[in-house]
Amino acid sequence: MKKTFILAVFLLFNGICFADDIAEIEQFFDEYVSAANSYNVDYFDYYIDNPKIIRVVEKSDGTKESVTVPFDRYKKEAARSTKLAKLRKYKNKYLNIKITKYGNDYKIAAMRMPSTSDYKIPAHFIVGKNSKGEWKIKEESMNTKVQRFLNED
Repeated sequence: MKKTFILAVFLLFNGICFADDIAEIEQFFDEYVSAANSYNVDYFDYYIDNPKIIRVVEKSDGTKESVTVPFDRYKKEAARSTKLAKLRKYKNKYLNIKITKYGNDYKIAAMRMPSTSDYKIPAHFIVGKNSKGEWKIKEESMNTKVQRFLNED
């Protein structure tokens, strides 16, 4: 009986912590999307120092190729495209967001809908807390139809 009670309390406590984490992650992700869509200069502060950036390029022939993009290149590409994106009022909307435990971190899976397109494509983010207790993006993966990710700089 005592073991059952302790187990129940443990599971209840973990459920409450999980719910608190989910609420914090939802807020963190909303802030990240807002910063990204407004081209906020603090946009890259949402990432750890060297996150894994993956682009799954959907080729015109229907095949896909996964490319890991160095964070420095990712930042350069973002800086290069900011002016045009602002002119075009480009924004990403994330739909069907699901947050699940992923080891010690959490995975945010969603369908990304670029404002300049009528299609939705998969995206996911792995987030966890850093040594200061702040939520940070450790991995970002997005499908894209942009072919330039297949070319080296």
